[in-house]
Amino acid sequence: MIMSLQNIRVAVLGLGAMGLPMAANLAGHQAAVRGFDISDDRLKLAGQAGITPAATAREAATDAAVVVLAVRNAAQLDDVLYGAGGVAGVMRPGAVVLLTSTVGVGAVRATAQRLGESGLLLADAPVSGGPVRAGDGTLLVTVGADDDAWAAAAPVLEAMAGTLVRVGENPGDGQAMKTVNQLLCGVHIAAAGEALALAAALGLDLEMALKALMAGAASSFMLGDRGPRMLQAYQPGGAEVRSRLDIFVKDMGIVTDAAKAAAVPTPVAAAAQSLYLLGQAQGKAALDDSAVLTVIAPGQPRQEG
Repeated sequence: MIMSLQNIRVAVLGLGAMGLPMAANLAGHQAAVRGFDISDDRLKLAGQAGITPAATAREAATDAAVVVLAVRNAAQLDDVLYGAGGVAGVMRPGAVVLLTSTVGVGAVRATAQRLGESGLLLADAPVSGGPVRAGDGTLLVTVGADDDAWAAAAPVLEAMAGTLVRVGENPGDGQAMKTVNQLLCGVHIAAAGEALALAAALGLDLEMALKALMAGAASSFMLGDRGPRMLQAYQPGGAEVRSRLDIFVKDMGIVTDAAKAAAVPTPVAAAAQSLYLLGQAQGKAALDDSAVLTVIAPGQPRQEG
């Protein structure tokens, strides 16, 4: 049962593909949600979704009990908290930063220590599931948090998650679990691209092939989610951008760095990372990650009629 969010002040900083639907879901649970993004278009969409747009990140975070961060990387995490206009200076003691992004274990542990020195809490809660599940409140959320941060963030976490798992009591534990998750996600997307490129090269109809694959043991969430978008990859502009290709450049870098530090060989993850890096080098960083198909097969695969 989801705890009541009524009268809880929540700030959501970063209203991108995941941040906006998360914020809209929280607003739908009667939380008092203020949002900020550097994009005026995203702020306009936020207002239409029942979120109060803020002129600055600090305005959004002032007096908030929970500050949800949906940032791209560790550099943005540090900037939104401690850069020019950073919000850590206006948050009240006892407030909790709820980090939903994948930024790596080391960055989160360092941030948690710095926040703690100011009496602020950190719930390390990276999310997985995509924009639709973010809007439905059915995300997988893996959390690393001490008892105080867990209690402070619990009402928001329960509204966000279909599956909520406290994997550890320390900030960084959530990142560790998400790192393992992203290894599989990144590999599965790359494998789906290879499979569909091969299907096309063998003269198979891709829609038929995708339908058949999803009915058998080869199916996966990523094949079912990215596969239809891969069929749009060669259209002008490609598929709708729901997850940028360069997100997996970042995430697979986190995966392989963590594996190297732990002395665990990850040759399949390294091969997938190379595909995303090649896509970035080809100027496809801002495309949907389903564009990895076009890295494997640069020209539209010819299909026999």
